Amino acid sequence: MKEMMIEAKVDNLDKVIAFVDEQLEQYDCPMKVQMQVDVAVEEIFVNIASYAYKPDVGDALIRVNVTEEPLAVYLTFMDSGVPYDPLAKEDPDVTLSAEERQIGGLGIFMVKKSMDDVKYEYKDGQNILTIMKNL
Repeated sequence: MKEMMIEAKVDNLDKVIAFVDEQLEQYDCPMKVQMQVDVAVEEIFVNIASYAYKPDVGDALIRVNVTEEPLAVYLTFMDSGVPYDPLAKEDPDVTLSAEERQIGGLGIFMVKKSMDDVKYEYKDGQNILTIMKNL
């Protein structure tokens, strides 16, 4: 398991994605899966950077754990910002046109659809969001 503690600022997104990709490449992760994971990482990290600590800035811990039986990656995002469960929000109605849909929620919807599992908990003053993708 590898961890990265980083200031939750959008400017640090490239460092976070590079950190995650470095772990995935050690397991010959297929490019399609890596791209799906990268999109999910971007959505989650940008949300933390944009909303968790506003107007201040805080830290985010990103943990990458790859299991071998079955081969899967677990990515955990932890922050001490405002308690917020992104999974509690109802999924957007994607059958509606863009004009008819409410703003927001599409990013986490994409994460839920592209990952094999997504879990949230608030524990010890921290938001903990874990996503899992089979490799």
